[in-house]
Amino acid sequence: MKNPNIDRTDRATVLAEALPHIQKYNKKTVVIKYGGNAMISEQLRQAVISDVVLLHMVGVRVVVVHGGGPEINEMLQKVGKQPRFVDGLRYTDQETMDIVQQVLCGRVNKNLVATLNRLGGRAVGLCGLDGGMFQAERLDEKYGLVGKITKVCADPVIDCLNSGCIPVVSTVALGTDAETSYNINADTAAAKLAVALGAERLLLLTDVRGLLKNPRDESTLYRELKVSAIPGLVKDGIITGGMIPKVDCCVEAVRSGVRSAVILDGRIPHSVLIELLSDEGIGTLLR
Repeated sequence: MKNPNIDRTDRATVLAEALPHIQKYNKKTVVIKYGGNAMISEQLRQAVISDVVLLHMVGVRVVVVHGGGPEINEMLQKVGKQPRFVDGLRYTDQETMDIVQQVLCGRVNKNLVATLNRLGGRAVGLCGLDGGMFQAERLDEKYGLVGKITKVCADPVIDCLNSGCIPVVSTVALGTDAETSYNINADTAAAKLAVALGAERLLLLTDVRGLLKNPRDESTLYRELKVSAIPGLVKDGIITGGMIPKVDCCVEAVRSGVRSAVILDGRIPHSVLIELLSDEGIGTLLR
C-alpha cells in the first residue's frame, strides 16, 4: 500500500526547494517564447499555461511571446496555398502575410489568452502592431514580407505588467519602410523584447533537449555555457542547422543585458517550472 506520508514529504521538499527561487524571481520579468510541440499537444499546452499562471500568482512578471507555424500552415492549406520556406524562413507574400496576421494576432493569440484566463490568470493579448511595439524593415526580397526588427517599444507590455496582467504577444511587426506588416521570427522577437524589458531570464521552448555535444545522446547536454564559448561550438560543428539562429538570439539577448537565457525542451511537462523553480534546471543556460 502506498504511504501517503511519503507523498506529503516529497511535496513539502519540492515546495521548500522552490521557495528561494520564487523569492529570486519575485517582481522580476521572465520572457517565455512559446511554440513547437508545447503548442500542438493539449497535455503540454495545459502544462505550460498552468506554469505561467503559477509563476504569475507568486509574483513573477511573465511575458509570453508565441509563434503559430502549424496553425498558419493549416490555414494556408485550407485556401489551397502550399507553405514555402527559404533558408528555414517562411516565404511570405501578401496573401500569406494576411493569413499570418489573421492567425497569429487573431485565433492563436486569443485562444491562448482565453485558456490562461480560464485557469485563473489575467492575460491580455497584444501583437507587435499595438503601440508600434515591433517596428521592422524588410529582411531580404527573397523572403518576401519577412521583417528585421529595427525598434522595440515595450510600453504596451510594461503597462500590462504594471496592471497585474500577463501580456501574450504575437509576432507581427509594423513596417517602417513600407505600408505593410511584416512576419517576424518568434525567437528573435522574444529576445528583442526581453532586452527592451531588461528581463531577468529569457526561455526559448523548443522541440529538443537543449544544446547537446552529441545530438544522438541526450546525456551530453550542456547545462550551462558562457556566450563566449558559442563561436567555438559553431566552428566545431556542435551547434548546427536550426539551432544556430536560436543560440544567436540567446547570445544577443545576454550580451544586451538579459541576465541569462535558456534553451528548454518544451516536450517535457512543466519544464518551465522545473527550470525556474528547482535547484537544477533541465535546459541549456547561457550566461
